[in-house]
Amino acid sequence: THTQFVPFSLSYKGATKDMGKMLGEKEEKDPDAEKKEEERQEALRQQEEERKAKYAKMEAERESIRQGIRDKYGIKKKEEKEAEAQAAMEQASEGSLTRPKKAVPAGCGDEEEEEESIVDTVMKFLPGPLVDMFNKK
Repeated sequence: THTQFVPFSLSYKGATKDMGKMLGEKEEKDPDAEKKEEERQEALRQQEEERKAKYAKMEAERESIRQGIRDKYGIKKKEEKEAEAQAAMEQASEGSLTRPKKAVPAGCGDEEEEEESIVDTVMKFLPGPLVDMFNKK
């Protein structure tokens, strides 16, 4: 009564295919494997499209509710606020780029006058003896 050792995958046909590969068995080729894989990929694509359509519909419903709230409370959409701010910035920058320079306001161009006015202001706050000292120049 001598028993011969038979690998597990050969003795039990329910074992995984990977087990057979590991033990050196040749893999069975499924003639429809390519067709099945193609069908599986198509089913996945279809499921993804259905999921995207579902979420697009849900988002459209949410947006209509949001718009109703905005209308009710007079709130502007973020994009509208940004567009208005952008338009204001463009309008301001257009003016500064194309407009010729204005004449220099009085007091800004003549430095001597400005210095004298500063000196006069300082003299008002100095005590009498110091003012006399500066005037003796």
